Amino acid sequence: MNATPPTEAQDRPARLTVGVVGAGRVGPALAASLQLAGHRPVAVSGVSDASVRRAAELLPDVPLVTPAEVLARADLVLLTVPDDALAGLVSGLAETGAVRPGQLLVHTSGRYGTAVLDPATRAGALPLALHPAMTFTGTSVDVQRLAGCSFGVTSPDELRMAAEALVIEMGGEPEWIAESARPLYHAALAIGANHLVTLVAQAMELLQDAGVQAPDRMLGPLLGAALDNALRSGDAALTGPVARGDAGTVAVHIAELRRHAPQSVAGYLAMARTTADRALSHGLLKPELAEDLLDVLAGSDDGPGAAPGSYGTGPDASGPEGGER
Repeated sequence: MNATPPTEAQDRPARLTVGVVGAGRVGPALAASLQLAGHRPVAVSGVSDASVRRAAELLPDVPLVTPAEVLARADLVLLTVPDDALAGLVSGLAETGAVRPGQLLVHTSGRYGTAVLDPATRAGALPLALHPAMTFTGTSVDVQRLAGCSFGVTSPDELRMAAEALVIEMGGEPEWIAESARPLYHAALAIGANHLVTLVAQAMELLQDAGVQAPDRMLGPLLGAALDNALRSGDAALTGPVARGDAGTVAVHIAELRRHAPQSVAGYLAMARTTADRALSHGLLKPELAEDLLDVLAGSDDGPGAAPGSYGTGPDASGPEGGER
């Protein structure tokens, strides 16, 4: 028997009207994904020129209106504003009577669960917290990246199936996060993703200062392999002078950073200490080598003009030979 061919999104009846409050990088992409699943975006709010451009690119022909008007038109409203603005927005919408009973109100903040939506919930809204664990560019590529993207999902128990269904319709993978665990969950993602961007950008700048013509091409294969190894093996993937206990090499690194990029020293020290702790606790760093290494890191704590540590931190510092990072 022949299988029934799948119905294209444009041929299916739209099930929910969708509105976006805050046309930043996230909201229009999520609304566009819901549109592909058969829902119908009907309204979007945005103030800046960039917001208007994003809405026009990802949600063409969807009118730009006020936040209150978005709620008046939509069955499902995406609140995609910065974390610090979310509570005030929800309170304001509830106080002005913009929230309708039975309306699905979805925020995309990683920090919050559904408690931040309590003012709207008391007005009859159905609260959902759906946070895509993805970095967004504000362009159409974001819609493609949602395929297989994990979403941190928090909702009342009776809405859990609906929340997970929306994530699946956007191509994502729902991951349940308890209300109380949202801040820790979000901190973990910030360490992994946001800080990664800072580290990579800093590494590229230092390579440029060292005369490397194409730091992106040099770092690409290295970082790709390191990420893959870390995801597969965790701390067992640690390599480099800190994990080996090459105190002299680390001392020279610190000296060079003080000379050429003093703003990078604090970050290097913080990550080196954390790496040393993890390498030591997992048996990768030998205790007899850890002592000298930690002495170097401790002796480098007094700012850009600090005196040399155990092996010195000046340009003529000497010590055990170390490998390259």
